[in-house]
Amino acid sequence: MEGNPKLIEALNALLADELTAINQYIVHAEMCEDWGYGKLHESFEKRAKEEMKHAEQLIGRILFLGGKPVVTQLNEIHIGEDVPKQVENDRAAEEGAIKAYNDAIALAAEVGDHATRDLLVQILNDEDRHMDELEELLDQIEQMTLPFFLTTQVG
Repeated sequence: MEGNPKLIEALNALLADELTAINQYIVHAEMCEDWGYGKLHESFEKRAKEEMKHAEQLIGRILFLGGKPVVTQLNEIHIGEDVPKQVENDRAAEEGAIKAYNDAIALAAEVGDHATRDLLVQILNDEDRHMDELEELLDQIEQMTLPFFLTTQVG
């Protein structure tokens, strides 16, 4: 099937977002593991794996539409020097991803590609959940204070 070139370009931009997110989450996960925050490590690592699944889905759809997946493009990665900055950087990345998915969903509907639109809505739901989880962590840090919050992340 030949897909809309503008939509394929948007899918490749989303793929770059996902590949960037994978790297950022993995680095944050490993930093937390190094600091002894096993629960945060698991949380970041789980999110990275979900982003990998999104990348795989986008690659599959780009190929189906007759496009060429661009896997060499990454956006700027923002590594936090401490846990609050990591969570804030990840939240900002998810915020950008949510906007980009909403824009791509609108484009897919505009060009009449409802199967791509449905896939993007499914991924957007995951991104919304990621945003909720990250905002929850930021709320916990604020309400508990950082030292107490970090004691809950050991293990």
